Parts: sequence; structure tokens; C-alpha cells
Amino acid sequence: MQLRLCDLGVELADCPDLLAHLDQLHDELARRGIKRFKPHAWFSSEWFSPDGIPGIAIPFYLAHPRLAKLEKAQMLTVEGGTRRTCLRILRHEAGHTLCSAYRLHRRQKFRELFGSVAEPYPEAYKPDPASRDFVTHLDAWYAQAHPAEDFAETFAVWLGQPARWRRTYAGWPALRKLEYLDDLIHEIGDKPPPIRTRRKVEPLHQLATTLEQHYQRRRWFYADSFPDFYDRDLLKIFSADADFRLRPTAASFLRKNRPELRNDVARWTGAHAYSIDQVLRDMIDRCKELKLRVAVPEAQAKRDARMMLTVQTMNYLHAGHHPVAL
Repeated sequence: MQLRLCDLGVELADCPDLLAHLDQLHDELARRGIKRFKPHAWFSSEWFSPDGIPGIAIPFYLAHPRLAKLEKAQMLTVEGGTRRTCLRILRHEAGHTLCSAYRLHRRQKFRELFGSVAEPYPEAYKPDPASRDFVTHLDAWYAQAHPAEDFAETFAVWLGQPARWRRTYAGWPALRKLEYLDDLIHEIGDKPPPIRTRRKVEPLHQLATTLEQHYQRRRWFYADSFPDFYDRDLLKIFSADADFRLRPTAASFLRKNRPELRNDVARWTGAHAYSIDQVLRDMIDRCKELKLRVAVPEAQAKRDARMMLTVQTMNYLHAGHHPVAL
């Protein structure tokens, strides 16, 4: 953990799986009419596409199975760790790179549909899961985070089969954005981009942060500002009544089901698994303090605990505490 990121010694050229994913992205761009542009990529500390740079930073932990295992141990999930999820993120980031390469954000129609990318990024955003003004691609209704993310998410959806997204978004205001993109690509697809720099921002070989420092910062980021759990919520599921003294403790029950609960709620809410795990840890600690025990059948207790965790996570998202990460 004292090894610096710059000393990991990993190179994108030595990662055939990632190179294959990038080749697939380039093939998809060409197949959809973007013939003169291929975003470049490099290793850094996390996923991002810098403003004005038509390239994609890929997190170092995707370079090697041991690094992915470390990421899972430290953060409980590996963003982009499968072929499917990696391609989903690459398609999103490709939207950012296209915007930078062709300066699309300067167009009046772009600003009318998506808004101004010059708006400051919020520290948090309040998504509306029922909104039809935005497409859904990445978790947590990420298109609603900022105009730049709205465009990137719309592009990622557009990159798929037109028949599919026309069917999926028929009758949605978001369809106007997809149709605008369709017209836009027909206009620029065979033209070379005005911005062609291959510059890399925060490449791995320049990062002197140690693995320990890196993960301390990331854990702090995802653990920030989660809501407290009130005793009355726990007492709806568990009991301190002496009649249940021979039943399993609530703390042991939650520990046993912790991975399943965490993963279920992460999948449905889009919140980072590490953030949810902090809430579960607080639940377990409070159950110990209150000496709570399972007072209902295990299947019911698991269902109620999942519901409680989901509700609290949604409250967290709607309260505007969800961090902008990509």
C-alpha cells in the first residue's frame, strides 16, 4: 500500500482486454458514421475525460487482476471490471471526447437541448427517476447531473441501435436529443475534428500518491454525508424484547447478509457500494448498542432490511448528497 501509483509499471499497450474494448468502441463509432475520429486513452487514477481533451483516462486497477482485486477489497466494487460495464463507461466517455473534439457545446441547438456545459458542476445533484427528459445509461440517473453528462449519456444511448432507442424513448422529450444527435453526426461524421490533441491529463506515471493515500481519499469521498439511521427505523425490523433473547442478534443477521443487501441496493439505486456499506456498518453498530434481535422470520427480516436500506439510500440521493464522479 506504500507503493506510489507512478511506480505500478502498468501500460495500456500490455492490456489486451482493454485494447480490445477500445477497438470495439472505435468500431462502433465508425459503424455509426463517425469516421475521422478515434479517442485516445491512458491510465490514470479514475475514469474521466478532461475538458477540451478528446481522450479517456482509464483507472489503473483495470490493468491487472491483482489491482482489480485490491480495488474490490478497498471499495467493494470494480467500476468497469467486466467487459459489459467497461464498454458502458467507454461509450459515455466517448460522448465527452466527441464534444471536445468537435466543440459541439458551442452550438446554439446544443445549448437549447442540453444547457450550457459552462455551468459549474454541482457538489451533488437531485435526480428524478420518473423524468422523461433524460435518457438512462449509467446508474443513478447520471444524465441529470450536468448538461455535459446529459450529452455524454445521450450519446452513449445513440451509439446503440437506432431502432432500439427510438422504440425505448418513443414519446419521451429525451427523444428530441437523440434525433438531434442523429442529425449532428450526419453533418460532422466524415469531417476531421478541429481539436486533435493527444495530450494526457494526470497520466499514471506522473501520480506520486501512494495506494494507501489514494484509497483513503476515495473511501472518504464515498462515505461523506450519508443520513443517520433512527432507532425507530431499526425497531420496525428488530426487537429488544426479552421474549426474543434466544433468537439471532440483529447485528449477526446483518453481517451475514451484508454483501447481498449491499449489492441489491447498489444495483437498484446506483449509489456506490462503499457508501451503502457505511450505512450497514452504522446499522450493525447501533443494533449492538440497542441489543436488538431478529423477531420475525429471516426472509421477512431480510426483505424489510433491504427496503429500509433502499429508502434511506433514495433519501440520500434525493437530498442532493450523491457525488458527481465521472
